[in-house]
Amino acid sequence: MALDAGADPAERCGQLLRAHEQFMAAGRVVRPVRPLVAASWQRSARARVSPDGAACVELGEEEIAACRDAHPLARAMPLIRELTGAYAGDGEHLVAVCDAMGRLLWVEGDRRTRNAAGRMNFVPGARWAESAVGTNAPGTALAEDRPVQVFTAEHFRRPVQRWTCAAAPVHDPRTGRLLGAVDVTGGDGLAHPHSLGFVQAVARAAEAELALLAPPSEHEGARLTALGRDEALLVADGRELRLSPRHSEVLVLLAHRPEGLDGDELLVALYEDEDVRPVTLRAELSRLRSVLGPALLASRPYRLTARVDADFDTVARRLGSGAVAAAMTVYGGPLLPGSQAPEVARLRRRLADQLRAALIARADPGLLADWAYSPWGEEDLPVWQALTDALAPPQQAAARARLAELTSHQALATSMQRRPA
Repeated sequence: MALDAGADPAERCGQLLRAHEQFMAAGRVVRPVRPLVAASWQRSARARVSPDGAACVELGEEEIAACRDAHPLARAMPLIRELTGAYAGDGEHLVAVCDAMGRLLWVEGDRRTRNAAGRMNFVPGARWAESAVGTNAPGTALAEDRPVQVFTAEHFRRPVQRWTCAAAPVHDPRTGRLLGAVDVTGGDGLAHPHSLGFVQAVARAAEAELALLAPPSEHEGARLTALGRDEALLVADGRELRLSPRHSEVLVLLAHRPEGLDGDELLVALYEDEDVRPVTLRAELSRLRSVLGPALLASRPYRLTARVDADFDTVARRLGSGAVAAAMTVYGGPLLPGSQAPEVARLRRRLADQLRAALIARADPGLLADWAYSPWGEEDLPVWQALTDALAPPQQAAARARLAELTSHQALATSMQRRPA
């Protein structure tokens, strides 16, 4: 959080101004600079960003229009405007959307505020990447690939230090590719934690809107949804198929291993009972082939003949690239939660463990709350502890109460286990 609850904004700004000047003079970050900001200042210095000057306007009017028309976020702009209208119209704040290179494509709000921001080239066509203008919310949100709040003198460039901003990255809901960021820029009021949560919610809504608006493609293969449900949903060749639990397990395993599995490998992956005979598996696969059609399921080895975009693989890819918030937008719950198939259970545990570890490491209260208040996270003691630690003291009451309840239950369970029979 950029400004602690109850802190005096003017006093905090003065502390940061002094810390900024010390950094410019000695290249050393001192308190009270936040670690996120300190890392950004150091990156900015390594990029040889001048602490003075304005952003470079890289795009003319015709180029801006062309970039807007071609950019995926253009389809989400009506929703973004609807959600941010109160901010853009109150005469104090601006709403900006940039592409993945940090170039501002849309900057909207009160004319007087836009004119004031224009004096530092916070205008459409200007490049606000961190490597170009130093620490700022949209640029640093892209660099960190997470929501960021930057308060006054936390900005690297002096001309920007009268402003406060909050931004969140937006990703392609299908591929996890970074598309750009949504930013709210204005005065000290944006230092409130609600503004960071607000802009993050707008980014998530934009991703959800893009997922709904994504047109089906004849060449995109099949889509498999298996998170949070025991009966997976397969969309292929214009058909939507709800699969049986066993067929769901087979599709998950084959989607995860596009190179295919031979009969023995699939048998071991699917059945806990080692006495299950190969003929049982062959009969199951024959029934599955009749459901899918002979063109989609091949044998020797068993494999899917079309590319399958599986939701659990999308989550894994996003985690692999560090896009934790984007991974959470896709994670609908544990993978086939009722499945006892050994390999499915292993994949389920691995994905959940990776995601929860990333959430705890990120320490973002909004993301942690999404997990903690979900059906699969309501008993997750480490996540509730991380959520309590991540919240500001005035907001901790409910999380602390739940943490105390879980800790008490765990202590009681441990005591019962140790009690002699």
